[in-house]
Amino acid sequence: MRRTAPLLPALAAALLLTACGSERPGAHDAGVGAGGATPQTAVSGPAVDGVRITSVTIPSASPAASGVSAAYEVTNSGAEELTYTVIFDFTASGGGAVTHQKVTVGPVGPGRTTRGTVRAGSLPPGAPSVTGVKVAEVTAVPVAEAPAAPGVCPPSGIRVTADDGDAAMGLRVVGLTLENCGERDRTVRGYPQVTLLDEDRQPVDGVRILRGSGGIATVTGFDDAPRTLTLRPGERASAGLMWRNTTGFGTAVDIPYVRVRATPGAAPVLITPHLDLGTTGRLGVSAWRAAAQQQGAHGAGAP
Repeated sequence: MRRTAPLLPALAAALLLTACGSERPGAHDAGVGAGGATPQTAVSGPAVDGVRITSVTIPSASPAASGVSAAYEVTNSGAEELTYTVIFDFTASGGGAVTHQKVTVGPVGPGRTTRGTVRAGSLPPGAPSVTGVKVAEVTAVPVAEAPAAPGVCPPSGIRVTADDGDAAMGLRVVGLTLENCGERDRTVRGYPQVTLLDEDRQPVDGVRILRGSGGIATVTGFDDAPRTLTLRPGERASAGLMWRNTTGFGTAVDIPYVRVRATPGAAPVLITPHLDLGTTGRLGVSAWRAAAQQQGAHGAGAP
């Protein structure tokens, strides 16, 4: 359901080129090339985990411009309603990614197909011309566990989301945010409860989940003791996941899905941070704390 190379380094490189966007599926939009022609090329390649590019539009006058787009379709061949996250790579003639876009599609019911269009967006000066588009990565989350969309408050009144992560010298940190989007105060204490899942969304054994950094690295605030937080409506708490992607002897472990419960008994939320744990077998989890105190990997030092 995903590329074999670790995701986060690839995302970091792509983010240097352009910000990662997100769009909902919509009607196909064909680009218009020189002379009013529509330079749309049909694509008949196989689907990647249910996602298939059906056509690519590259303006002949300026293939590096924002008019580059691809029409796609997402088919759910499973038995439950799913929300998909798809990363599309816009590639140069050599096959390397010039930029990428992340698209959220869904919910898509069992046996249903949803169609949409993804656009490259503005490219920086000097970027190579885009000559193709490919499906780089697909993750699918059951609708009941999908993170709430921006501006949407789930029935629980608590919205849990994850950021795109931060990387520094092989150290990885993904931030979790808990927002009280309801109408009454919420009390939070302790650590997020996390369960690591493989590409089939089944539990992964052999990885130690540590409270705090567990000696993985020194990051300001990551080892702070749990405190009781009372969140008024609109206030947030934050926590973090920390690991290193070191690979030594043994088989490297990649965790595409993490099931997060904000507090014991809370409804689970399934996030897709793609933990490239290497062969370290360790994941640190910080306690919930006031959002302003959350620190990323910047300034982290080796233990």
